[in-house]
Amino acid sequence: MAEGRGSAVILAAVVMVLITAVVFHGGVAEAATYTVGDGGGWSFYVSGWPQGKRFVAGDVLVFNYNPRFHNVVKVNGAGCTAPPGAKVYQSGGDQIRLVKGQNYFICSIPGHCEAQMKIAVNAA
Repeated sequence: MAEGRGSAVILAAVVMVLITAVVFHGGVAEAATYTVGDGGGWSFYVSGWPQGKRFVAGDVLVFNYNPRFHNVVKVNGAGCTAPPGAKVYQSGGDQIRLVKGQNYFICSIPGHCEAQMKIAVNAA
């Protein structure tokens, strides 16, 4: 009897190790953090910055800029119009988590979005 009980304990321990390995290794990915515009920050003509990058839902975009001159607004489409009630970020170091699908951001200061201070990011 003691031999059978010992085998069951060892089997249970092996199963726990396997479950732990699957939980901590399989499918759990760390979100990436990207600085929009890289060293140039959130500025004019940044609209091409996302090209060649692969984003996933949960990744974080960091928008670095001078808050006296710029802001960040998450909008519903590729245009330069912020919807009524849209949240305006104004810290100069905003961190925004991407949702699955298209994510659009503009600077809503007049003329800035038109000067390509906008990005469209598709998150898988």
